[in-house]
Amino acid sequence: MTLEEFRASLAWAEPPPALDWALQALWWEAQGHWDRAHECAQLDDADPRAAWVHAYLHRKEGDLANAAYWYRRAGRPVAQDALEAEWLAIAAELLARS
Repeated sequence: MTLEEFRASLAWAEPPPALDWALQALWWEAQGHWDRAHECAQLDDADPRAAWVHAYLHRKEGDLANAAYWYRRAGRPVAQDALEAEWLAIAAELLARS
C-alpha cells in the first residue's frame, strides 16, 4: 500500500484489513480516535514500529515524558517537527517496510 492509498483509506469506516497494529494505530489517530489508536499501539509494544507510533501518540497528547520513553524504546530521537509532518514520516516509513 502506498502512502496515497493509506491516506485515501481514511475516508473508510474501518482501516484496511491488512494493516499491522502500528499502521492501524496511525489510521485510528487520523480518524480522531486517540484511545483506539493507543490500544492498537500497545498491542505490539515490543515492536519498535509500534513503539514509534506510541511515542507520537503521547507527543500529540502532550505527555512529553511518556513520549520520550517510547521514542527511546523505538530507537528514535524525540521528534521536533510538526505533528502532521511526523505522522506522514511515520506512515511513509512503515508502509515502505510492510
